[in-house]
Amino acid sequence: MKKTKMTFHVEAVRRNEGGSRARCKEAELMLDTDLAGTPYAFNPAELLLAALSGCIIKGIERVIPIIHFQLRGVAVRVDGVRQDVPPKMESIVYEIIVDSDESDSRLALLHDNVRKFGTVFNTLAQGTPLTGVLRRKTTPPPTS
Repeated sequence: MKKTKMTFHVEAVRRNEGGSRARCKEAELMLDTDLAGTPYAFNPAELLLAALSGCIIKGIERVIPIIHFQLRGVAVRVDGVRQDVPPKMESIVYEIIVDSDESDSRLALLHDNVRKFGTVFNTLAQGTPLTGVLRRKTTPPPTS
C-alpha cells in the first residue's frame, strides 16, 4: 500500500510597504517585509529559524511517547549567520534545553531522533551547515 504524501499550503499577501501577512489553515502571521525592518514581526530569515525551532519541538513531542521519555519542558535557541554574496544562510547553530531527569544516554537518544526525523531539520541540513547540542536544563542554586 502506497502512503499518501503530506502536503502544505501557505498564502502570503503584501499589506503595504512595511509588511505582509501569511495564512495557512486557520492561522495568520504578520511578516516583516519592510526593507528597513520592523521589530513587530519575523523577517524571512527569522521565520526560517523559527520553523527549525518548531520542527525540533514537534519532533520531540512526536518521539517522547514512543521512547517513553519523561520531560517537564523544552526550549530551543537558534542562531543563524547570513552570507551577503550570494545571500544565504552561511551557518545555523541550535541549542535544545531539556528539563528532564532522564539519563545522558536517553538525552542522546532524543537528540538522535530530532536529527533523523525532522522535515525542516533535514531540509536545512542538506544545504546549510547545521550544528547543535541537546543539553539538560540546569537548576540555579537556591538564593539565601
